[in-house]
Amino acid sequence: MVVVAILAAGRGTRMKSNLPKVLHSLGGRSLVERVIESVQPLSPSRQILIVGYQAQEVKTATLSIPDLEFVEQSVQLGTGHAIQQLLPYLEGYTGDVLVLNGDVPLLRTETLKHLLQIHKEHQNAATILTAYLPEPTGYGRVFCNGENIVQQIVEEKDCTPAQRQNRRINAGVYCFRWQDLAKVLPHLQANNAQKEYYLTDAVTQVAPVMAVDVADYQEILGINDRLQLASAYEILQRRIKEKWMMAGVTIIDPASITIDDTVELEPDVIIEPQSHLRGNTVIQTGSRIGPGSLIENSQIGKNVTILYSVVTDSIIQEGSRIGPYAHLRGHAEVGAGCRIGNFVELKNTKLGDRTNVAHLSYLGDTTTGNQVNIGAGTITANYDGVNKHPTKIGDRTKTGSNSVLVAPITLGNDVYVAAGSTITEDVPDNCLVIARERQVVKPDWHPKNRE
Repeated sequence: MVVVAILAAGRGTRMKSNLPKVLHSLGGRSLVERVIESVQPLSPSRQILIVGYQAQEVKTATLSIPDLEFVEQSVQLGTGHAIQQLLPYLEGYTGDVLVLNGDVPLLRTETLKHLLQIHKEHQNAATILTAYLPEPTGYGRVFCNGENIVQQIVEEKDCTPAQRQNRRINAGVYCFRWQDLAKVLPHLQANNAQKEYYLTDAVTQVAPVMAVDVADYQEILGINDRLQLASAYEILQRRIKEKWMMAGVTIIDPASITIDDTVELEPDVIIEPQSHLRGNTVIQTGSRIGPGSLIENSQIGKNVTILYSVVTDSIIQEGSRIGPYAHLRGHAEVGAGCRIGNFVELKNTKLGDRTNVAHLSYLGDTTTGNQVNIGAGTITANYDGVNKHPTKIGDRTKTGSNSVLVAPITLGNDVYVAAGSTITEDVPDNCLVIARERQVVKPDWHPKNRE
């Protein structure tokens, strides 16, 4: 049985932002959301978020997470002080407490499982995660004996020059036997340069305490400024791309593309350079994305091609071709075998199978049947200045170039709209509709003022 406590009370002044540090985004999710996600497979008995700076904003941003509790640290006086706030909430608790930081978003669940396993196997009072850093500046140092039993933990600001030569650092991730920790928490002292209550002081007052080294030190890198946020994103992207390439996805130029870890890809998907995949996107086998495309929160079927285009909150069925320079948004849905060409925008529009919108068109709030052909320059005039109105187009209907369909309007099956027409009334099946002035030619005409 383990309770998870996540420290998320700090402001993060080096971020130079009014937004609490733990709410800054990393690959589509906040830092603290990533930390919370990493502990879900551990099935903790309780998840407690310790909040402070802009506490209500942090609570609001995480309210959708099930079974998350909040404890407020109204004055931030260090990590030990933060955990002191748990004393009334965990009174009588006899299990373990896993302490994490809300600004350390790259920890793998496997690492936490290993930490808990060592903690239980050795019946430690505390087990701490440590790492050997190539450049340990900014981190507290951990000193152990030959059996990884912790002898001393010293914050860097309190280290001597000799102690700073030790590259084994404290990752700030702890597992405590709560009964032991609860006894020492009220007696912590702020005898340090920062006049804060350090949780590391509690570690040295219980026994035994064991250190567990993380295999990949990048997992424990914290975020204190925008440079570190960017570095964390690079690490996250490298993990994601390696995962998908090993799973059978071709990424032509990994350095030029980005993929959120919420995206799902099937084998034999090809991602061309300068393409970006965001949110809850699923791309099925055989599809080719890019170059130069953005796909966000969209479902892409098999063997779809999307070239130099933007697709958000939309669905594209098997075998369709999108772009170049198309924009699909607002719950657009494209049927199988369709062609959406250059400079076409679809908004809240559903196209039937084998429908073509080849170029220079806008369809908003539109539903079409199958095998419809939308001529170049066709637009739906769907907004009257107050409300949006729908357009319905039947099977096999064709619009000529430069047509305007003024919604609300319905065109039946097998309708032909003459080029240059502005259609304002419904059209039944099997019709040719012409709505334009008759052409007039005046021979031998010239302006009166022409010399």
